[in-house]
Parts: sequence; structure tokens; C-alpha cells
Amino acid sequence: MLTLDKVYHAGFVLKDVIRKTDLIHAPKINSESDIYLKTENLQITGSFKVRGAYYKISQLSDEEKSKGVIACSAGNHAQGVALAAAKNGIKSLICLPDGAPISKVEATKGYGAEVCLVEGVYDDAYNKAIQLRDEKGYTFIHPFDDENVIAGQGTIGLELLEQLPDADAVIVPVGGGGLISGVAFAIKQLRPEIKIYGVQASGAPSMVESLQNGKIECLDDVATIADGIKVKEPGEHTFEFCKKYVDEIVTVSDDEISSAILALIEQHKLISEGAGAVSVAAAMFNKVPIKGKKVICLVSGGNIDVTILSKVIKRGLLKSGRSDSINIELIDKPGQLRDVSRIIADLGGNVIAIHHERASENSDINGCYLRILLETRNFEHITAIRKNLTDAGFKIVE
Repeated sequence: MLTLDKVYHAGFVLKDVIRKTDLIHAPKINSESDIYLKTENLQITGSFKVRGAYYKISQLSDEEKSKGVIACSAGNHAQGVALAAAKNGIKSLICLPDGAPISKVEATKGYGAEVCLVEGVYDDAYNKAIQLRDEKGYTFIHPFDDENVIAGQGTIGLELLEQLPDADAVIVPVGGGGLISGVAFAIKQLRPEIKIYGVQASGAPSMVESLQNGKIECLDDVATIADGIKVKEPGEHTFEFCKKYVDEIVTVSDDEISSAILALIEQHKLISEGAGAVSVAAAMFNKVPIKGKKVICLVSGGNIDVTILSKVIKRGLLKSGRSDSINIELIDKPGQLRDVSRIIADLGGNVIAIHHERASENSDINGCYLRILLETRNFEHITAIRKNLTDAGFKIVE
């Protein structure tokens, strides 16, 4: 049974192992609220997961430790288990979905674990880990549906109350639900008036649908850039904790997540993975009622593959109006490109790429298309550029 004493004990066990991560003021995230960021992306292993993994492993019996441990993960729990096992002199085997970012796979190996890649998503890796546990006798370390793991994650709640005792709300990423279960339990035991909001990716809303239907639901498919919370089915314990202690769980789109990652990079020089940025996305796009409130966004992890990061930044630029692609149908005659460029330049747009091609057989014989990629300030800037081009007689085609 999870108790507040157990969460405090986890804090004692972890005090010389993990970092007490900083709380950073972030007023630009939402101008109508007072936002703070809990930077678990700067935790050792780059994620909060080491808290629960280490505390769980520290509580194993000598017999359980002697068998070695096995875990399943989208990447962050894997690294937490690998590090915790190494520090305790225990062998570890981690099952990861084969789509996990290469950086997470290699980091897991770097912490000393043996890795087993499994075709599919987190839930497929889970099934493989259970199979190997039964075959080989390993001790299974669940990534979220375990009360010792939840107690370890709950230490974040204790830190938040110490760092910002007058907080009005905390926004927490949700995959399987271990993080929000621990944070919500700890905070609601001590400060029940503080609102706890959860956030899932709209492409993986397993906890949202489970709570709406009053029973645990298993999704057929999940698809999101937030691989750390790409979970088909929440846990039995976490489902009950969320029902009891969480005020509301909402969803954000991949485009909104990308915008949040970009905002964290530009405004606060913080690298967040998709799962870590969903809390910030919820605040940025007003998904929860926080106007005029003092709010903590928990940035749960920063382990994002650099190739994925470049794609995310591109999407974030488009979503926030910082980039635009304009297709113009022209009559192919001298001066057209000059005139288009002058309009864009006079309005402060920055052309970063141009593609010119002859029109199709159904167009004017002297026609051509000009595709322009621009750097822009915001959506109002895009609207102004497009309007001035149209007013000058240029035909913009979608």
C-alpha cells in the first residue's frame, strides 16, 4: 500500500543518488499565468524515471537481486533501471520497442544493461519482458504500475511543495500514469487544494479514454512523436490513483508538442523530448484552466534523438507561424521574381529557399510556379505577406 511515509522514505533513499532538479520561472510560456518549469529533463539519465527505478530496486530482497532484473521501456525507464541495477551490482535486461530513438538504446547499453529490441510499441516490449521473466526467472521492474516505483516518482511532488509552496496547479505528462500518480498522491496528501492536471498526446490517449469510460481501456493503435508516453493501456494502480487524485487529464497534438519543444529551446535553452514537453504544450495552448494561477509544468525528460529534434523544430516553426511555404502561379516573364522578392523583403520576411518550375499542361503555356519557403515572425506576419502579394496581382495557390 502506498503511504506518504513510503514517499518520504523514497526521498531519503534517493537523496545521494539523484539531482534535486531546479524550478525555473518561465513567464513567456503563457502570458496570462505565472509558469514555472520543473526540469526533470536535467535529471541524471535525462529523465525522472531513475527515481522510481532506483527506489524499486533498492527495496528488492537479496534473492530477487540475485536473479537479475528485467524491464520494458520506450527508453527512459530503461536507462533508469540500467543505472540503478549497475549501482546495486545487479544484472539487467531491458526490452525496448524497435522504434525507440537510437540515442535511448545506446544510452541504455552505456549504463551497463543488455538490450532486447522488440518489434512494435511499448506494450509489445512489455509482453516480451513478461515472457522472458517467466522463462528465465528475472525480477520484473514495471515502468509505472508498481507502488514502489510510484513512491519514487512521488518524491518530485515533495520537492515541488518545497520549491514553490504557494503553487496553484501542477501539470504532469501522462503515459502509463506512474509519474502523475506519485506526484498527485504526494501533493494531495499535503496540499489537497492544489490542482493536478495530466496531459497525454492526442495520438495515445489511453488514460483519458479509460477515465471517460470508467474502466481501463486498451487502444488498438498509438501514434505520436512523444514516444515516452506512447502507451496503449494504463496500469491498474495508476488508473485508480488518477481517478482519486487527478483533477483532469487533457490531450495535445503533435504540432502543439513541437511548438512547446521549440519554445523551451528558444526561451529557456532547455532540450525536452516530446513526452516531457506535453505539460508545456497544455499551458501554451490553454488546455487547462490556469489563467491568473501560479502553475508548475513538469518537464519530465530530455532524451530526444537529434534527427527527431530537427523534424520537431521544423514542425514547431510551422505551427507557431515562424515559417511558411507559399506557392505562386506566375506568367514566366522577366521581373516576376524581383517583384515577389521585393514585397517579401519590404515586409521583413526572409526567403530561405526558392523552387521554380514550368506550369503543367493544363495551365497557360507561358505559366510557371514559384514555391518560396520563408522565415516569418508569426501568423499575422504571414497574413500580411500573403495579402500584399495578392494585392499586387500575384495568384497564390494551395
